[in-house]
Amino acid sequence: MAAEISDRVQEIAKARGLPESEVFERALERGLEDLWEDLVLAQYLDGELERDEAIERVGRTKVERAEREREVVEEDIGWGVNA
Repeated sequence: MAAEISDRVQEIAKARGLPESEVFERALERGLEDLWEDLVLAQYLDGELERDEAIERVGRTKVERAEREREVVEEDIGWGVNA
């Protein structure tokens, strides 16, 4: 796995003309952003965070998408229980 990651970093760095350290930095930033959004949305959907605060932290679009996804899952569960 480590060799695969190293190979990918080298390939990206070469293709983009960037130092490998910058590729790692960008990857870390992207990963942390995804983890942050997941945390905020989970806290909101679990009732631990107010909607306005979630919107402030990750944006209205992401909060509304999470709400729609939850509705779809709840509908699927309801259908499954009643089928």
